[in-house]
Amino acid sequence: MSVKELCTLYLNDMNAGLIMGKGGRPKKHSTIVTDTGRINRHIIPLLGSRRVRDLTKSDVNKLLKDVMAGKTRISVKTDKLRGRAIVRGGPGTAARTVSLLGGILTYAVDAGIIERNPAHGIKKPKDNVRKRRLSEAEYRLLGVLLRKAAQNENYAMTVEIIRQITMTGCRRSEMIGLSWSEVDAQASCLRLEDSKEGYSIRPIGLPVVEYLEERAKSRIGTYVFPGRDEDRAFGSFPNHWKKIFTDSPLADVTPHVLRHSFASIANDLGFTEITIAALVGHAKGSVTSNYIHTVDTALIMAADTIAGYIQGLLDGIEFKQTAYALDRDSRKTSLARFLQKAAGNDDRTADVAQPLAA
Repeated sequence: MSVKELCTLYLNDMNAGLIMGKGGRPKKHSTIVTDTGRINRHIIPLLGSRRVRDLTKSDVNKLLKDVMAGKTRISVKTDKLRGRAIVRGGPGTAARTVSLLGGILTYAVDAGIIERNPAHGIKKPKDNVRKRRLSEAEYRLLGVLLRKAAQNENYAMTVEIIRQITMTGCRRSEMIGLSWSEVDAQASCLRLEDSKEGYSIRPIGLPVVEYLEERAKSRIGTYVFPGRDEDRAFGSFPNHWKKIFTDSPLADVTPHVLRHSFASIANDLGFTEITIAALVGHAKGSVTSNYIHTVDTALIMAADTIAGYIQGLLDGIEFKQTAYALDRDSRKTSLARFLQKAAGNDDRTADVAQPLAA
């Protein structure tokens, strides 16, 4: 059996939902599209005619180096109108392609086609860690760009999506595809049915809750951000993003940078890694249980703080203090206000912190 024939078997099973991805779930459609592209544009052109049984570790290493060197670089027309797929190669693509090949060869081992996986133990280049984040000055500049873009009615929806990505740390696809059934304003969270990590609960801050409540008054169709067809999600985001940011000081910013910046601001404000992971839906800390109806109050307070802080930056505010979690006076005032309200003493002022211990 050739590598090309093995890849065909793998693709057929993957499209039938028989290849498992994260969390033991069938691979998502977006993952299937990406994997199919890597198979057809890297693995088959370089190894397709080789016999699977004859593959060695040196063959896999050669594929790795060839993709890194850009030997599979190509620009091809896609099925979309005026669409093109530009394949460049490079270290990141090479590492992910070899990882996929390793999965395909494990599939071959499980099927009894080969006895060992020659991709095991291959040293792959470390993928570039995305370090780009917005500074506070850049957040204020982003606010200026968005206000300017919003003056063009065509960009109004895109501007709203960008603001909500910025204040929630959601992935672009999660916000664009957000449906009203996933919005739980009462519990201050989004209940995403099909995120990258599967079902995921995301606490959201009060600025986002109030925005969604206001938007719900004029809701149309299934999606929070509908396209021209009410039952389809908004589809012009990529083109609008490009037009808003091209030739601006933030031309290198991507939606992922906004997500990373949300997590970075959270860290600046003193929140822990596990709290931040729960807010942005990382696998190591995401809230995924279908049985959780009330989100941890601490997470909601964190979401309120981060979203409020970022909203202030977008509105042009220059904050003098960032270490919210370590501000003793603010903590005393907030705790005193909560305890007085809990005791039914709403008429008593809590603007001045009272001693909390004898």
